[in-house]
Amino acid sequence: MAEDVSRITVKLDDLLHARRMTLTELAERVEITLANLSILKTGKAKAIRFSTLEAICRELGCQPGDLLGFRADD
Repeated sequence: MAEDVSRITVKLDDLLHARRMTLTELAERVEITLANLSILKTGKAKAIRFSTLEAICRELGCQPGDLLGFRADD
């Protein structure tokens, strides 16, 4: 696996769909730019602050493990 490909997966689309919430609405609620939230959603983020993770989980009513996953080597 290439070194620049993360094995951490972000399941934000599924959570937003289940809660009938848009990315824009979530961005407004957690006070993060739409661009930064989009980077997280597409899995291109290199890091996430615990405060941001906490705010996302609060608004989506989820646990961090519901939002993030780990893809093992195949």
